[in-house]
Formats: sequence, C-alpha cells, structure tokens
Amino acid sequence: MEEKNMKTKKWYSQNFIEFEKKLNGQAGSEFHKIRKSALSEFENLPFPTLKTEDWKYTNIKPILKQNFTPAQNAARVKVTKELVSNYKMDGFLCDYLVFVNGIYDKDLSCLSEAAKGIIVDSLGNLLKKNSDLVLNKIAKLAEIENPFNALNTAYAVDGTVVYVPKNVVVEKPIQVIFLNGSDDENVLITPRNLIIAEENSQVKLIFNYEGISSKPYFTNTVTEIYTSKNAVIELNKIQNEDNNSFHIEKTQIYQEDGSNFTHSSISFGGLIARNDINSMLDGENVECNYYGLYLANESRHVDHHTFVDHAKPNSVSNELYKGILDDSGHGVFSGKILVRQNAQKTNAYQSNKSVLLSPEAQVDTKPQLEIYADDVKCSHGATVGNLDDEAKYYIRSRGIPVELANSMLITAFANDVLENIKIPELREKLNHMIFEKLHRVEV
Repeated sequence: MEEKNMKTKKWYSQNFIEFEKKLNGQAGSEFHKIRKSALSEFENLPFPTLKTEDWKYTNIKPILKQNFTPAQNAARVKVTKELVSNYKMDGFLCDYLVFVNGIYDKDLSCLSEAAKGIIVDSLGNLLKKNSDLVLNKIAKLAEIENPFNALNTAYAVDGTVVYVPKNVVVEKPIQVIFLNGSDDENVLITPRNLIIAEENSQVKLIFNYEGISSKPYFTNTVTEIYTSKNAVIELNKIQNEDNNSFHIEKTQIYQEDGSNFTHSSISFGGLIARNDINSMLDGENVECNYYGLYLANESRHVDHHTFVDHAKPNSVSNELYKGILDDSGHGVFSGKILVRQNAQKTNAYQSNKSVLLSPEAQVDTKPQLEIYADDVKCSHGATVGNLDDEAKYYIRSRGIPVELANSMLITAFANDVLENIKIPELREKLNHMIFEKLHRVEV
C-alpha cells in the first residue's frame, strides 16, 4: 500500500509542473503560494486507511488504484446547452453557473445582472482580478486534514463564489451545475467554492453534481461558508454522479451571532462518495441544521461525517440523516457534537436512520456526543431496519400491490428529510429521482 501511495503522490506532483505552465501568468500570484504550500502538505500527509479512525468504514484503495489527470491538464470536454437543460431545476427562474470538470463555462451559464452589490461569479474570474474578497477568505477556514483536502487546494483554479452584502435578501435560488467526467481520460476535478453572507443577508443555493462520462473520474471539492450575524444560508447539495466515479467533499461553515445555516445533502451517485460537513457555532442564538438523504444500491458506498462545534451559549443544532440501502450498497454515518464548557443552554439533536431493502445491504453508524457544559439538552440516536412489515400488511390489505406498497413506505421514510427543503420544485424532482435510482414504482 505504501508503494502505491508513493506512486500516487508522484503522479500528482509531476502533473503540477504542467499545471503551473497553464496558469497564464497566475503562477506568481498570492493564491499560487497557497497552492504550492498545499502541494507540499499533500506530499507529506499519509493517505487514510481502514486503521484511521475517521476512515475506518471507507476503503479508498479504489481511488488510489487509478491515476487521474488534473482537469486543467486534460482535454476540454464539449458540452451543449441542450445537455445543461437536463440538469436545471424546472418550474422557477433561476440564475445558474455551469462548470465542466470544475472549470467555469460562461457560454453555458446564465446570470442576471447583479444588484445591490451581490457577487455571483467563478473563482477563476476573481483570482484574475486579484480580488481582496477572495484572497482574504479562501483557504482561511477549511484546514487541511488529509491528502484529499491538500490535493484540492493545490489544484484549485475555479469554483463558485457567492457574496451577499449586508441587509440584502437574494430572492431567487442560485443554482450551480457541475458536469463532470470525460470519455477520453480519467479526470481529477477540484472545485473550490466560497460562500459569504454578510450581516442580515439571506441566500438559497443548489449545488448539483452530475456525471457525463463513460470513464472513471474523481471529484474532490472543498467549500468554505461564512455566515455573519443574523445571516441565513440554505445550501442544497445533490450528488448524482456516475457509478464509476469517486466524490469527496469537505464543507466548512463558520457561524456568528443569530445566524441560521441549513445544509441538505442528497446523495444518489458515485461508486464511493464521502461528505465531511463541519460547523463552528461561534456566537449566541445560532441555529445549525444538517439534513441528509443517501441512497446506495448496486455496490455503491456513501459516507457522511459531520461535526458541530457549539462554542458559545444559547444555540441549537439539528441533524437528521436517513439512508436507503439496496443490493450490496453500504452506508456510513459518523456524527459528532461538541459542546464546550462555555456553551450553556445548548440544544443539540442528532438522528441517523437507515432502511435495508436487501439482505446484502449494510450500514455503519457512529453518533457521538462530547459535552463539557452542564446546562444543556442533547440527544443522539441511530436505528437500522427493514421496511415496516405491519405497515406494509395494512397497505396491502387495501388491495394495493406489493411494489406500490413498498414505494409508499420509502416515500414516507424519505419525506422527513425532503420536507425540510424549502424549494418545492427541488423536493418534487428529488422524490422522482429516488424511484428512478431504485428502479421502483413511483408513488
């Protein structure tokens, strides 16, 4: 394994030389210093193994077996507007950005004129302008904890940047469509996203990761989110990539007094998908909500790791993750809540529930509480089981076929998560996708 690790590291280190040549004058920029520092960390950090506590249920060997060409070094993939239309949310007007293998495509995107100081742009565009907004925030929040985080930072050239000024409410959801993969080569895709909501601002976002290739590819993403005083951010992530792909994302959130952040993670695709979502609640009267629905069928593996850090008093966090596992699918949930000594009057709730649709499906769950304050209300729990036989019998007794009865129970199970998504058109689309992926009768 160690020899393979060295070959993998050598591959990406050698590709970095070609990568620098294609930066078009940006190799001398301030951000490139961050890239080179991250490359050094990548070369020195060991890849996690099954003996690494935070990765004990997720085997990354399939990722390391293949060499992925960084997207900046790879041939560009041609995508049509007709293809993009397949992935846009129907039913409402929506600004959207399109990234092909992590690189912004202006011709495929559609953005209305920004008002009130709002910035919706690509990281690549803003780096060319030496934007202080980006340079003062990017790579300041998400620490490099493993080689994947370092690899993203080293090869980051593009991604989504959303900035909402003080007292501004963005009425329409902002959609970001990531179309990933190539039919010609195995590609490494490294989006770097930055979301900033200033005091009393509000914004809703949809991040949609889709696969468009026949060859394996690796999406390795980092997203940093700053939620200022009394700001509200709702981020809906849909991960619907190809079953020969790999997806790893770290999302790091910082919350100030009175802020409200909601993250909904819907995972339908990828051979191996890993989501790390971490929040620092560094203020009073903060609310943090994590919702997740993951579907693993065939031989897919989906892993969610969450960490909520209650650093100040009088805040609330809610976590609800539900898994639907079929065939030989494998689901993992590991969630940790930390309540620091100063964080009195904390309310923290965490729940993970999984339903197994086949004897070969499996789930590993690890809810954790670490509490150093005495005046708190905290709970966590996990359940694993099959569809409710008694409920199924009741439905069947009304003359409803077994396949439709199963679908009705799956709908009810998933609805606890989907009902927290505040965009009706998105909820409807996701409900349809569940049955499409499971090859079951839609309710």
